[in-house]
Amino acid sequence: MLHFHAKHLWKLNLKSNPMRKLLTFVASLFITGSLLAGGLVTNNNQSAMFTRLQNRNASTSIDAVYFNPAGLTKLGNGFFLSVNNQTITQTQKVKSNYPYLTGTPREYVGDVSAPIFPGVYVVYNTGKLSLSAGFNPVGGGGGAKYKTGLPSFEMIVADIPPSLSSQGIPTTQYSANIYFKGSSAYLGYQFNIGYKINDMLSVAVGARLVSATNKYSGYLRNISINPTYPAFGAAYSGGMVLASQFFTDGQTYLNGVSTQLSGTASSLQPLVTGGAGSVLLSDGTAVGLTPTQVATLQGTITALGGNPSGMTIAQSQAFFSGASATYGAKAGLMGENATASKDVIVDATESGTGITPILSANFSPSENLNIAVKYEFKTEIDLKTKVPNNEGGGFFFDGKELVGDMPAMLSFGIDYKPIKKLLLTASFNTYFDKGVDYDGDPTLNINEIDKNFLEYGLGVEYGLTEKLRISAGWSHTTTGVNLNYQSDQTFSTNTNSIGAGFGYRITPMIDLNLAYQRAFYNEGSKTYDHLLGGVAPVSLTETYNKLTWMVAVGLDFYFGKK
Repeated sequence: MLHFHAKHLWKLNLKSNPMRKLLTFVASLFITGSLLAGGLVTNNNQSAMFTRLQNRNASTSIDAVYFNPAGLTKLGNGFFLSVNNQTITQTQKVKSNYPYLTGTPREYVGDVSAPIFPGVYVVYNTGKLSLSAGFNPVGGGGGAKYKTGLPSFEMIVADIPPSLSSQGIPTTQYSANIYFKGSSAYLGYQFNIGYKINDMLSVAVGARLVSATNKYSGYLRNISINPTYPAFGAAYSGGMVLASQFFTDGQTYLNGVSTQLSGTASSLQPLVTGGAGSVLLSDGTAVGLTPTQVATLQGTITALGGNPSGMTIAQSQAFFSGASATYGAKAGLMGENATASKDVIVDATESGTGITPILSANFSPSENLNIAVKYEFKTEIDLKTKVPNNEGGGFFFDGKELVGDMPAMLSFGIDYKPIKKLLLTASFNTYFDKGVDYDGDPTLNINEIDKNFLEYGLGVEYGLTEKLRISAGWSHTTTGVNLNYQSDQTFSTNTNSIGAGFGYRITPMIDLNLAYQRAFYNEGSKTYDHLLGGVAPVSLTETYNKLTWMVAVGLDFYFGKK
């Protein structure tokens, strides 16, 4: 017969698993997205000349391989080469006021680095025909490190103390070792054919092969909490312990309770089958129970939240059977929590390819005015996930396919020379984001875009001497995302960028370009409700910001008549 005291145990009501989704890693656009100028996922900063002018859509120099393929016929006959590199550093900051985070409001800093961001272009012109090729990172191109993770990672750990406290297990602290690193490279291999119709008009057609690779690595280790619940073991008296061990011991304890309750129900079975089931439990001594057994059974029922008054022996047996099942289910949840709170390691790669058709036209109504237009079609890319050693962190799954498309893009540009030494330039780009599935999952349809992304700017260059030219430029972007897009992992805000530098003609065949650029981002924010197991939803606000700077160097080689 059961001799069991269950004081306070009925308060343990794990209605939900606070660690069911330990990591919510997303194929983050903060990694795969544009690293500087351009749209949500498109890099438009593709030469040192761009860095120092910020506007190259009407270029008729070698970097027109990317910006204005039809304008390459202006170079004249011969072979031309341009080699560029940009070194880019970006700081991303996410601040959260979620009240259960340690040190609220909490700021998370991500460092993005791209020491090598190349742009290589070759051109061969003969007669009216222009053949050109280019290589550059048209998306991504850098790696991001978050040494303390992100709010969405840490909040899942921070949820444990309030969730347990609300369910009768006082817990006030948590800790964990969190690290995340991601890198992305959308490499473009472009080929164009241009044709000079007459002295004023040229056209070109081209295509770009985009090879996309995203890599993710990180971990969530040593998740610890400070529960006060000695029933699970003497170690749980308010000190920091591993969460997985606490949940494991809790599972063992609750399974034991379930077994005891099941045994009690079984011990009453002979009385029920013997015809005493309708006898009141309080009269149990009349059918063979001792007064101590009756008192223990009644006390246990009361401790478990029941009312033994008026309860028959058969009803008592059913009560103990039901309580056994309830505590077995609680033990199961504890087991899930134990598994979910173990160390997690992430090692995953997403890769795929796509083709971008490109059309462009260049119009020069006079020697001092050049007008260009280019259209890049949508690039459809299916990313396939590879997860070695099953280290997917609960989100990355080997063989899963994601959408990694790049939007279509329309660009306009004007170059104007009021005098020989002065160049004025303007550019305008629109990225057709509304035609792209940015949630990344082919089975979902989340509306994240309200309008297409816009980019425009102005630049000026002045020749101080025959060899030395100085320049400066400004560009502005206007994002079209809505709050469904914004998160600590993917966010987009309006920007202003300024760049400056100089060009120096080393020899008649070699040009040097040096430049510096800085991009300033408007602060973004999002207020939303976070669901917390066992506790009412919590409203919180996150703010997002970035700061980017870069230096660029380029060498242009002219092996022909310019």
